[in-house]
Amino acid sequence: MKKFIIGTVSAVAVILVLLILFFASVYTVHVNQVAIVVRLGKAQTVTTSTGLHLHTPFIEDTVKVYTGDMLYDIPASDVITADKKSMIADNYVIWSVVDPVKYYQTLGAVQNRAEERIEAAVYNATKNTISSMKQDEIIAARGNTLTNLITTASNSDISQYGLSIELAEIKALDLPSDNKAAVYERMISERNNIAAGYTAQGNADAQRIRNDTDRQTSIIIADAEASAAILRAEGEAEYMRILSDAYNDPDKAQFYNFVRGLDSLEALANGDSTIILDKDSEYARILYGQN
Repeated sequence: MKKFIIGTVSAVAVILVLLILFFASVYTVHVNQVAIVVRLGKAQTVTTSTGLHLHTPFIEDTVKVYTGDMLYDIPASDVITADKKSMIADNYVIWSVVDPVKYYQTLGAVQNRAEERIEAAVYNATKNTISSMKQDEIIAARGNTLTNLITTASNSDISQYGLSIELAEIKALDLPSDNKAAVYERMISERNNIAAGYTAQGNADAQRIRNDTDRQTSIIIADAEASAAILRAEGEAEYMRILSDAYNDPDKAQFYNFVRGLDSLEALANGDSTIILDKDSEYARILYGQN
């Protein structure tokens, strides 16, 4: 019985030792993760494939590094523009580890240390970028232009740690409360001046169009009146030609003159004028029934 107990305890001890050796020898790599195999504090190999892997127990250790994109919200900070205007920049950063060995060697693969370096690099890049531009230029460049400048400048400082900043963007760029109202009033005044300029230009264009229209109308009317005068002259000439053709013999001409004379007598008779006729005139003979 004693031997059985001793044998059982020994077997359990062996199993426990084997389990300890097994768990000390294996490590797991997940998605978006690498494992750095470290021996006596020095990086030996980097495992990038996911799954279960082995290393030498008790002599080697593994350091897991997440290689996916990470978000870091940087605290807001004061910056000064080229024209000595104070502004408040609030940035956020999307970053990742691109060189796990360098990350481990420089920062011990500790995320808090990495974010401290990132915060300093982005702050310096933001400060330098904004200090080289006037306030109006900064407001006009908000968006991709300003983001690209800050991201590029930040990466130049952070690459030595095996890190890469995918995006360093200003999510809020505000004015200190003490001068915000004055800046807004100036911006409103500038917008009003721009609007007044557009209005004046519009009025000038409208007046020019009206003047052109009036000129074209005058030309059209003058051309129409000239054409009408020509048509009237041509009509009167045609009328006279027709009359001339109608009364081109002596009898017709005499009748025409007689009718025109009657018309003139009728016009005189409708007024207060006194008509004196020679007794031998054609009109007197008609009145006396001698014709």
